[in-house]
Amino acid sequence: MKIMQSGKWSVLFVVTLVSFITNLDATIVVTGLPPLMENLHLSIGTGMWTITSFYITSTVFLLPSGRWSDMLGTKRIFLWGFALFTLATALCGMSSSGEALIAARLLQGTGAAMAMAASTPILIRTFPPNELGVALGINNIAWVTGSLIGPVLGGALIGEFGWRSMFYSVVPIGVIGLAAGILFLKDTFTGEKVKTDWPGLMTFGPGLTALLIALSEGQTWGWASGKTLGLFATAMFLWIAFVFIEMKARYPLFHLSLLAYRNYSIGLGITMSYCIGYFAVTILLTLYLQGAQNLSPLESGLMLIPLSVPQLFTAPFGGRLADRFGPARMILLGSLLIGLALLMLGQLGPQLSNMAVVIPLMIISAATGLSWPSLAKAVLSAAPQEQAGSASGMFWTVYNMCRAISQALALAVVQLVAKSDVASRLLSGAGVEELGHQSKDSLIHASNIGFRFFAVFLALAVVLGVFLLRPQKKTASESRA
Repeated sequence: MKIMQSGKWSVLFVVTLVSFITNLDATIVVTGLPPLMENLHLSIGTGMWTITSFYITSTVFLLPSGRWSDMLGTKRIFLWGFALFTLATALCGMSSSGEALIAARLLQGTGAAMAMAASTPILIRTFPPNELGVALGINNIAWVTGSLIGPVLGGALIGEFGWRSMFYSVVPIGVIGLAAGILFLKDTFTGEKVKTDWPGLMTFGPGLTALLIALSEGQTWGWASGKTLGLFATAMFLWIAFVFIEMKARYPLFHLSLLAYRNYSIGLGITMSYCIGYFAVTILLTLYLQGAQNLSPLESGLMLIPLSVPQLFTAPFGGRLADRFGPARMILLGSLLIGLALLMLGQLGPQLSNMAVVIPLMIISAATGLSWPSLAKAVLSAAPQEQAGSASGMFWTVYNMCRAISQALALAVVQLVAKSDVASRLLSGAGVEELGHQSKDSLIHASNIGFRFFAVFLALAVVLGVFLLRPQKKTASESRA
């Protein structure tokens, strides 16, 4: 059922608010990590879990939430999710310990997954095909704008009111969104009684969690310790079980049969490499700017603006260039440029050079605007049209999963190269005078090694992208088109 023409822009406002607020919250928390760690007396590992925990539940519950919206109604799941996200955000601000904050962030990620899973179906059922592209484009701009405003707004709020303000400031926006959603959204559902793949959910989610805990705590426990090896083994066992469950499930969480399509499998491989390499940038730069250079949250937030602005201008051209030259060539170009920019960031020194940070970030942002739309198009168009929903769900789940893995890996690399207590104390407010210049140099060296390490993932994306250039046999769906 289509929503009335006069209300479609109100619907877009509500749905777009979710994209804006969730990405705003994600970037604010990265910028606010050092003062948060200092106030709650957290180690760097626990501090990172205040970020990673959000991505675990937002990843695990993304696909099930899409099914729940079909069964129970898009409006209902959207509002329940948005309400849970808003309530959990308030609980984040009230947290008095790292454990309480992590628990609230887990709830926040669950709510975000529910709201975001219902967002695209709501837009598809609201806008006619000739206007859907505009609606999705506006929604994407809101996502980028959230990441643009987040570091600056977060830095200003934290400097003036403390780290709790970065959560409390989001709550009123959530309340406005809930009120608008109740007024403007219309419920749509298929009534299809599709069962939730609980066995798949209970193996995929804990498997991801075990992997991230092992990556986060491996340096502290020892990489060859029983705890670390046990968690890696647990993650492997659970994911092997997950594959077997999905192959036999009537309503699987992941439609693994899609991997039989060559370009879809290659595209997911590129997505994994691309996201793991890309999402480590903000964590490593925060370690460098606030930990080693003693910049305030606001100052470091301003330094991160170039990571968002250029793609606002290059993204509109990315799709056109992909149509003209092919998405594979744009993916190759973007991945190559991002990899080179990461190598440039891997040369940062003890004296802060603004241009040494800003120029690589601008290259990364511009390259992302050119290559990411092409990557999404290449992956999603490689699957049969009748399985577009499943293909999209798997794509965005892999995106979120690799975002979490990227940040956990960034922490592991820094802890492996620099002593864990050095990084924690520098990020928790200890100055260079207290820890000595050697400790500062150690953290800078760790950040540089981290940037070079993640450049390898972009190199892998380039290698995989070459395979997309090779022609393949047309699928049945492509032949019909």
